Amino acid sequence: MSVPEYNDENSILRGDLTFPYRLLKPANASGECLFVLHGSGVDETTMLPLARQIAPRSVIVAARGRIRQEDGFRWFERITPTSFDQVSIRAETAAYAQFATEAVRRHGLNLKRATFLGYSNGANVVSSLMLLHPGIVSQAALLRAMPVLDASPMTDLGGSRVLIIAGAADQTYGPFAPALVALFSERRAEVDARIIASGHEFGDADAAIVRQWLAAPIAAV
Repeated sequence: MSVPEYNDENSILRGDLTFPYRLLKPANASGECLFVLHGSGVDETTMLPLARQIAPRSVIVAARGRIRQEDGFRWFERITPTSFDQVSIRAETAAYAQFATEAVRRHGLNLKRATFLGYSNGANVVSSLMLLHPGIVSQAALLRAMPVLDASPMTDLGGSRVLIIAGAADQTYGPFAPALVALFSERRAEVDARIIASGHEFGDADAAIVRQWLAAPIAAV
């Protein structure tokens, strides 16, 4: 696989939209785009190697969560590792919905050719985005995710694709994966659920699965 070339602007942390973000556009961009949402306690740069590995010719939009956590950031306030502030979830998810819509318009991207890749806390934002703001996300890859909304609306997600990858040794989020699969299946999303030999961390196995999944055609509805 050839390594894509990026221009100097890719290193810039931009502040012209709702969230700080980096835009990576390879010289041989395919027209696809990948919105990347990092996990808690880090920043947007941690997901860039994985995103490039998955989709080297896609434009990458990597935003930074706005909630401080230790030396990094997260996407919404938490109460415990598996319970979350519902007001914060809804407010930050709405802000990200605005961000994604404006990023598409500003940078000439095609939302119909966009995939949302989220890890842990970032994956939970993507799932909330699908449930609370339908029409933005048609493809989502959720790594180490769990349901976070206390009351999930019965949004019709027919026509959307969701890949859920859980870690067999992820003792915190792993047990919640079946509930997340059921949640999206009940709302008519096309769900592909995988369990890999991993803990909560992500790695090459995730990249291989997401890359293969993206290459598969969308099923007709």
